[in-house]
Amino acid sequence: MRIESANVVNNREIAGGIWHIEMEAPGICGEVIGPGQFINIAVSDSWQMPLRRPMSIAGNSGATLEIIYKLFGKGTKELSEKRAGDSLNILGPVGNTFKVDVQNGTPILVGGGVGIAPILWLHHRLQSERIDHKLIIGAVTADEHFLDHNPREGIFLTTDDGSLGEVGTVMPTLERLTLEIDHSTVFACGPEPMLRTIRHYTNANNYACQMALESYMACGTGLCQGCVIELEHEDVPQNSYHEVYSLVCCDGPVYDAKEIRM
Repeated sequence: MRIESANVVNNREIAGGIWHIEMEAPGICGEVIGPGQFINIAVSDSWQMPLRRPMSIAGNSGATLEIIYKLFGKGTKELSEKRAGDSLNILGPVGNTFKVDVQNGTPILVGGGVGIAPILWLHHRLQSERIDHKLIIGAVTADEHFLDHNPREGIFLTTDDGSLGEVGTVMPTLERLTLEIDHSTVFACGPEPMLRTIRHYTNANNYACQMALESYMACGTGLCQGCVIELEHEDVPQNSYHEVYSLVCCDGPVYDAKEIRM
């Protein structure tokens, strides 16, 4: 992990409120391991925005990093105004990665909201390694999608309003695919309600599942204790903090769905 001044290469809107930024950060790029890791971005030098924004890495060329983000508030609006040649102070890489083992079955990748970034990177990596897998991306409406719905190629888009792809959340598609595929492992990232539902479904049906959690955090180094998640635990000593709780920035963001409580 290091702090680096990254040069913006390009920054553009790729769907309704969804942006893609590419930045030169050779030092951090050289330390990145794989999908699941993230960086913490200082979007402004202003005292009004003192906290960094954690954002999952969507790609690493070896010299440039890619980030996909959604406009939510002042911080992401400030980020969307960065232009080629501007610099950003970033900290990273932070966190662990998804672990794919084809012996554990066909990977089914599920992304929703801003959680699509690590899922898309994992998708591209599996494509490059010619590993058969399925991809499910959920959104509220068609305007938020920037991929093509292509079930023949294993790419399934869903929309809450039915304006593109399959109608509803990602769950009906995920349930159908896990029933159609004899042996599979689910990899997911997205809003907490989506992850909570996926965790309940995969645990109840004994499917292997790895989830990259999204969490608010100020530091990304474990100091602020702002990204605590509760672990599954039984009969631990009263003061065994580290057996009951985990820090997403230090221990995650990728967890086995059976290891955490949501």
